[in-house]
Amino acid sequence: MNVTKIGTKESRKPCCGKGWPQKDSAEHERYAGALTDKRITENNSTNADRKEDGLLEEILSASNLNRAYKQVKKNKGAHGVDGMEVEYLLQYLKDNGDELRKSILDGKYRPNPVRRVEIPKDNGKMRQLGIPTVVDRLVQQAVAQILSPIFEPQFAETSYGFRPKRSAHDALRKCNEYANQGYTYVVDMDLERFFDTVNQTKMVEILSRTIKDGRVISLIHKYLTAGVMNRGKYEETRLGLVQGGNISPLCSNIMLNELDHELERRGVRFVRYADDVILFAKTKRSAQRIMEHILPYIENYLQLKVNRTKTEVAYIGEIKFLGYGFYPSNDGIKFRVHAKSISKMKAKVKEITSRNNGLGYEKLKLKLKQFITGWVNYFKLADMKKLTKAIDQWLRRRLRMYIWKRWKRIRTRYAMLKRLGLEHEKAFMFACTRKGYWRIANSPILNLTVTDNRLRKSGYTFFTDYYKTVKV
Repeated sequence: MNVTKIGTKESRKPCCGKGWPQKDSAEHERYAGALTDKRITENNSTNADRKEDGLLEEILSASNLNRAYKQVKKNKGAHGVDGMEVEYLLQYLKDNGDELRKSILDGKYRPNPVRRVEIPKDNGKMRQLGIPTVVDRLVQQAVAQILSPIFEPQFAETSYGFRPKRSAHDALRKCNEYANQGYTYVVDMDLERFFDTVNQTKMVEILSRTIKDGRVISLIHKYLTAGVMNRGKYEETRLGLVQGGNISPLCSNIMLNELDHELERRGVRFVRYADDVILFAKTKRSAQRIMEHILPYIENYLQLKVNRTKTEVAYIGEIKFLGYGFYPSNDGIKFRVHAKSISKMKAKVKEITSRNNGLGYEKLKLKLKQFITGWVNYFKLADMKKLTKAIDQWLRRRLRMYIWKRWKRIRTRYAMLKRLGLEHEKAFMFACTRKGYWRIANSPILNLTVTDNRLRKSGYTFFTDYYKTVKV
């Protein structure tokens, strides 16, 4: 697809009525008027007429836009306020690509507001996400692809989130390295609602130090202030980054890179993954001094909010970082799976193996396998040989309960128990039991009939078996 050689229709017009299914029509009708009335104020630092290095032309080049399109299509994702799904993006670009590119170059492009959605957090509260339209995701992706290599050399060595060839495991290994060098006291930093509280003026100021093409700054500024549609009502966004936008991860790293370099200047060892920050010290008193001195910088200079209730100085064995915990051993500090991560995992397994989930055996096996392999791959750095054995005992009991529930009728239970080797009298007596499902699942008869090996041969995946294949 060559995006620069396609149609000439207004790039900001709703996609509805152009052939794709209309979704959230009431929401769509409401946002159009809000966009028409809203004027985005731009200061001197976001002057769209000032161009110095032709960066915008590079962002809008055919090769970069094609690469951005492939990435957006690969990521899939839900529709934005206009109702257009990802599969309709190519046709839209064929009809409107030239006009879209021209409107951005002329500084006339106005992003659509994002669609507000909420997802539950571990603490029971809701996290607010924003879903841009697929066209805006394409443009944001194109911007991120060009800016990332420019900013990447500026980022600190111990920053790991949203960066190429870096992972959460790399961040955890660096934490372990510092701890085994004697830095066992940490400042466990909690940036309160980071994505919602980023000061946009500060963000633009930091971006402008590196980006000299004012049109690019202007485009990013428009995305920061595009607003949200929340239950059919338009809301301005004067603070924050849209959690869900393609440029938000890069912008968050650019903002927090200021903190990284300040910590480096002060000689403080730290590890940061996105907005999760751990500062290391050799003594508790030293860690307290670090915390006292760095909080004013974060709150006054970066204008970010620190949750002082959750930000604390602690021994490394008492904290949770990226789902992991740490514990001292004769061989130094090692990893463990944090108790909260175990609870979260069990809740998910309960959901998958629920007696009322409506899944058949094959779908259950597939979902369970996908979850277990993903979970173990993430936590494979931890020592969890004993843990996986205990989890598997619990999981097998859940599976036996699920199977017993599926058998349901007395005659079915009798027939299945007979098939699995029980004699007539025991099979009939057990089939007629009125004991609860969870109690029956741990009974000797089910343990002798629905055995561990039979479950494995049937295709069920267990934590211990997979952990043995990936343990590093």
